Amino acid sequence: MTKHITPVTTEDYRRLAEKRLPTFLYDYITGGANDEHTLAANVADFRKLCLKQKVLHDVKDRDTSTVLSGQNVSMPLALAPIGMAGMMARRGEVQGARAAHRAGVPFTCSGVGICGVEEIKAATGSPFWFQLYMLRQRDAVVSILERAQKAGCETLIFTVDLPVPGMRHSDQRNGMYASGLKGALARVPQIAARPRWLLDVGLCGRPHSLGNLTEVVEKTDDLAGYKSFIQSQFDPSVTWKDIRWLRSLWPGKLIIKGILEADDARLAVDAGADGVVVSNHGGRQLGAAASSISKLPGVVEAVGKQIEVYLDGGVRSGLDVVKAVALGAKGVLIGRPWVWAVAGKKEAGLTQLLGIFQQEISVAMALMGVNKIADINTDILDRR
Repeated sequence: MTKHITPVTTEDYRRLAEKRLPTFLYDYITGGANDEHTLAANVADFRKLCLKQKVLHDVKDRDTSTVLSGQNVSMPLALAPIGMAGMMARRGEVQGARAAHRAGVPFTCSGVGICGVEEIKAATGSPFWFQLYMLRQRDAVVSILERAQKAGCETLIFTVDLPVPGMRHSDQRNGMYASGLKGALARVPQIAARPRWLLDVGLCGRPHSLGNLTEVVEKTDDLAGYKSFIQSQFDPSVTWKDIRWLRSLWPGKLIIKGILEADDARLAVDAGADGVVVSNHGGRQLGAAASSISKLPGVVEAVGKQIEVYLDGGVRSGLDVVKAVALGAKGVLIGRPWVWAVAGKKEAGLTQLLGIFQQEISVAMALMGVNKIADINTDILDRR
């Protein structure tokens, strides 16, 4: 008889998600581009950073709260936008938004998520962030932004590192986007091996359309349609001129996600951005790109005094959050950890995981002799 293990860490929830998701969906969330070197580096490079342990400081009044994009939050963390999160758990975006609201951190609704902004707003009644890519149909972009603003979104995260999809070999191996009989033969056995998912998400979690793009694409209730939409609508001709156009449309905060180089960060400032996210798309785009954490200091040095700098990619614990903040990040975005949690144990699992993240941050602060997030800087890093 297998011993029951209570999930605690991100890795615990990853294992649960692997057991409960069809392989093609698990690989879609967990895999990276090419040989997945960048995906691995995102995590490994955090492990190279050490923190200084300090003793005999008064740390009884520790406070993990801070402000992200003008919003008071319980810790320097937000939930990253995840495409098709509603395929990983029943109405997954709603579950993520509810858990984020309960934990006091921002939730980011993906423009290519299953649940639309109206559904998320109705479920939580609280503000959330919205993410979008540039579409070839610029009038559709205007319409989608109007919907997001009407739903109460005040922060727009605009992703710029996907002019074309990266080479994700695991998706090709398991028939993620294969159409017709070939696709069915590849995916049906994987779905049959996960009857719990089939009932909870496959059947009871419908509709599986892209909730924010109903006016752009007629049918996205299958994976082949989703891929077809990406190929037809994502625009590889986008330049900084389009970002300036976007800035003229959006009245709230504008954060550009997918920046790795200092020069690009400066161009984001010139285009009117309020923040940037240092990110390599979770290692899912350019398989030979540097890790996000290794590129963070350069971006902070270039623009950190002008706009907010966030980090995305490789964050797996509260200790990683502390390390990113020490290197100058205003906060971090977590993607895979929150999706693994809702896939593994639904909203309750994510609520528990976010609680662990906050506890890890608080304990680390105590052991470093720090009471406030603002006091976390490079001085707490052990450079040896």
